[in-house]
Amino acid sequence: QVQLVESGGGLVQAGGSLKLSCAASGRPFRSYATAWFRQAPGKEREFVAAISPSGINTDYAESVKGRFTISRDNAKNTVALQLNSLKPEDTAVYYCAANLWGSIRSGAGEYDYWGQGTQVTVSS
Repeated sequence: QVQLVESGGGLVQAGGSLKLSCAASGRPFRSYATAWFRQAPGKEREFVAAISPSGINTDYAESVKGRFTISRDNAKNTVALQLNSLKPEDTAVYYCAANLWGSIRSGAGEYDYWGQGTQVTVSS
């Protein structure tokens, strides 16, 4: 079992920044890949970014490339998502997810564990 708890969401103006954090517990953190997804009202959950167990490999959705950065600290069992140059269309609930296969995936169905989500609201 893996437990994931997100934090760091909030209300920010367009062009601003936020840093989301996800604290993991349970299985050894180094054994699984982690990712961030988001879901806006009335829309399907979509992939944002993923990072490999070692932290060496990352992947991003085209819509966030150059603006968001995913990172992880295996010593602290945390994964973070730095959100810069935020836009109103980034407004969503952001979820942390863990993939026990250990490889970067972009499909929500390929992740085994999920956090409860944290709300990010970007005002124009």
